[in-house]
Amino acid sequence: MVPPLLGGAQGIYRVHVVGNCGSGKTRVSMRLAELLGVPYICLDALFWKPGWEKETNEQFRKNVEKALEAAPNGWVVDGNYGRRIGTIVEDSATDVIWLDPPLVLYFPRIVIRTFQRLLGLAPPCSPGCPEEFQQVFFSSESMILWCLTHHKPVRAREGARMARIGLGVGTDVEGQKMRRLGGWGGALRAWLEDVR
Repeated sequence: MVPPLLGGAQGIYRVHVVGNCGSGKTRVSMRLAELLGVPYICLDALFWKPGWEKETNEQFRKNVEKALEAAPNGWVVDGNYGRRIGTIVEDSATDVIWLDPPLVLYFPRIVIRTFQRLLGLAPPCSPGCPEEFQQVFFSSESMILWCLTHHKPVRAREGARMARIGLGVGTDVEGQKMRRLGGWGGALRAWLEDVR
């Protein structure tokens, strides 16, 4: 039987949590980091500078490399930025966890979270990046719009990665370290309990 996390030598866990925005990456990553006793690294916080200014790809990659190097005894990284930084997180990870709940389950959560951020009732995704009315409702980069338009592309991207490095996929077990947690939450709760 495959354990809930593979880990690496000397019991070091380096876990990359991926999925669409609103799928629960941050909540799960923070809980997982707490259970494992390792640092939580949020890629959003390393990419977004105050005022929603984007970090350059080169500097972003350096920020990520520095954060990973600062946690030699393991980490949990939350975020999807492969187009900007390549596979540096995936390559270093002992485990890749793909959160893939149904859109109808997590879309209301991102709407609620966005309104909470807009009203200052929840922390922003990155320090100095508060939600603004114009951005939430009239921007092509609205998290609500992003969630809707990226559900299928994220599924396609992560499905392709799953075919390449998914546990139990194919006969070549070398490099297999990804698992998909979908459904309505039962599989995720059971998996977190197994990790605990």
